[in-house]
Amino acid sequence: MGIADLLFQRNQQKAAENLKAGQQFLAENAKKEGVVSLESGLQYQVLQAGEGVRPGPTDQVSCHYHGTMIDGTVFDSSVERGQPASFPLNRVIKGWTEGLQLMAVGSKFRFFIPPHLAYGERAVSAVIGANSTLIFDVELLGVN
Repeated sequence: MGIADLLFQRNQQKAAENLKAGQQFLAENAKKEGVVSLESGLQYQVLQAGEGVRPGPTDQVSCHYHGTMIDGTVFDSSVERGQPASFPLNRVIKGWTEGLQLMAVGSKFRFFIPPHLAYGERAVSAVIGANSTLIFDVELLGVN
């Protein structure tokens, strides 16, 4: 067995571990007060309700976010950079496209995103491996 085969096996094992850990996390999380579970698998918690407009699936939005793994490791944060992010909702992961449409401007939600609504079986960084469950605190600042 060559190095490529060993790396492939190791990556497959890590992806399976990530999937199992995420499933266990989401099953426990669903029992917590205030956590809403949608049919898609997306879970969310309203941290602050806003009163503004809600974006549609192709709208451009501006938001602040803080992304972590289920173990608390931060992988990205517009809050830490001090600059909001702006993007069309149809150009982000499915969990964001679905979740942000539930929010009104001024809202702050916490999203718990299973792998099939995030990056799936792709590892996208050294931190976000294949089959990772992601957590985002998102504040919707505007719909452009």
